[in-house]
Amino acid sequence: MPVSAPPRALSALVGLPVLLFALITWQVVADGPLVGVDERLSWALVHPDRFSELLSDLGNVQVAVPVLVVALAYAAWHGRVVGVGLWWLPPLAGALAMVLVPALVAPLKEWTDRPGTPAVPPAVGYYPSGHTATAVVAYGAATVLLLGRLRAPAVRRTLVVLCALLVLGTSYGLVRRGYHWPLDVVASWCLGVVLLAGVRLVERRTPPGRTPRDVSRSTRRSSSGTPSSSNGPS
Repeated sequence: MPVSAPPRALSALVGLPVLLFALITWQVVADGPLVGVDERLSWALVHPDRFSELLSDLGNVQVAVPVLVVALAYAAWHGRVVGVGLWWLPPLAGALAMVLVPALVAPLKEWTDRPGTPAVPPAVGYYPSGHTATAVVAYGAATVLLLGRLRAPAVRRTLVVLCALLVLGTSYGLVRRGYHWPLDVVASWCLGVVLLAGVRLVERRTPPGRTPRDVSRSTRRSSSGTPSSSNGPS
């Protein structure tokens, strides 16, 4: 059976952020009118305090990446337990998305050469926000990988809400503390969504295995002598 094309929703999920990212980047490089709006918005939002600094730390590699590593390990273990043929592929996609964050952000910072807000020491290379991209991809990829392995709707909803709170909290902290302009953060949202769409696509295309309940049920049948698909009559 041929592999079907990506769903229209997933294509839009990639296309719209790419267009928005291109628009923001063009405005930053050209010092367009959107940059003026961005700077005025920053002046209205910046109010450095300890709480905003703590929130911004949620985007630190030392905080976000270990969360992703735990999710990668669980996804790999779960895939092997339930007999997924390509159990290693979704965790690999999540890890690759995380590796691509610095690989994409670092050259963009050097190329755009955007100065920081007045709340930070004079420097350049603030666009896009590496902390925001790290938070989006680390927490987002962890959520994508875990959602397919959780059955309880309440747990799934809680996981999605927690991911959104972590990303929004990081973003708010970065802007409120003055570490980044708002457009730096929005651009990294776009970049992160594109990378997460790739992880989601790999997750969708990976053949499903049996659920742990099926594995347990099959084991009980075999141990009790009940015919199963492997030892039953032909």
